[in-house]
Amino acid sequence: MTLPHLDEAAVLALGPRGAADALERALRDGLDPSAGAPRTFMDVPAGELIIMPAAGPRHVGTKLVGVAPRNAERGLPRIGAVYVLFDARTMQPVATLDGTALTTLRTPATSVVGLRPWLRARSADGSVTRVVVFGAGPQGVGHVDALAAEVALGDVTVVVRHPDAVTLPRTGAAAGAGLLAADDPRVPDALRTADVVVCATTARTPVFDSSLLGAGTLVAAVGSHEAEAAEVDVAFVRSATVVVEDVATALRECGDVVQAVDVGAVVERDLVPLSRVARGEAPVGPGRVLFKGSGMAWQDLVVAEAVLDAEH
Repeated sequence: MTLPHLDEAAVLALGPRGAADALERALRDGLDPSAGAPRTFMDVPAGELIIMPAAGPRHVGTKLVGVAPRNAERGLPRIGAVYVLFDARTMQPVATLDGTALTTLRTPATSVVGLRPWLRARSADGSVTRVVVFGAGPQGVGHVDALAAEVALGDVTVVVRHPDAVTLPRTGAAAGAGLLAADDPRVPDALRTADVVVCATTARTPVFDSSLLGAGTLVAAVGSHEAEAAEVDVAFVRSATVVVEDVATALRECGDVVQAVDVGAVVERDLVPLSRVARGEAPVGPGRVLFKGSGMAWQDLVVAEAVLDAEH
C-alpha cells in the first residue's frame, strides 16, 4: 500500500488563518486538551527523539520529531519531523505529512487562538499592530504571517543574536521587517511601542525586560517546553492575564509559568485555559496578556485533519 504524503507545500497551503480556525473550532466543539497523552522523549546519540500521539473521533495520529543540536555544523535543520495519520475506526494509516511544516503552521496558529479576542478588540478601530519578534526561525517568521492574517500590521522588528547570519524571507509578512541585534540600542524603543511581542527562541532565560512594555502589550512565548527555561520574566507574568494550552501541561512544561508559580507571582486558579478563550469565556480587558505555549499533540492532529480535508 502506498500512502499519500502531504508535503510542505500541501501543509502550508492551509494557511495560518485556516489552521487557527480549525483549532478554535475543535475547542469550541468540546476537544479537551487535558485528555491527551504527554509527549515522550528518547535520548539518542545525535540528540533526541520526541513522540507526540493524539486521538480523535475521526483519526489517530502521531508526530515523530528528531532533534539534532549539531546539525547546524552539517548545514541541516536542527529539527526534522514526520506525521503519521491513521483512521480512528480501522487504525489503518491514511496519510503521512511533513511534520516540520505542520509544526511551523500550528504553533503560531495556536498563539493566535490564545490572543485572538484581544487582537480583535484592540484593532477594531482600524489601528495597525506593531510587532517585535525574538527569533528569526520558522516559528518567529510564522508568527508574523499568522498575525498578519488576523490584523493589519505596522512596524515589525525581528531581534536576533547575530543579524549577519540571518536572512529574512523575501515574501510574506516578515519580508519588510527590521532586523536588529539583541544588544542594539534601538531594541528598547521597539519594545516600548510594541503591541505584540513574540518569543520564539531557544533561550533559557528572559529575552527582554518587561518593564519596557506598555500596559496593554500582548506576548506570545513559544520557544521552550521545559520547566527550567523561560523567555519571559516573572514580572511580566505577575502583571498579565496568563493563557495556557492546558493548565496541567503548563505546570509541567512551561518554565515561564512554573517559575512564576514557584515565587507566588501567579497561582494555578488564575491560569486561563485556551479552551475558555476559544469558547468566548475569558474576560477581555485592556491589560497585558501572556499566551504561553509548549506545543501539544492535539494541535498537530487537528491541523493535520484540516490539511487532509483541504486536499479532498
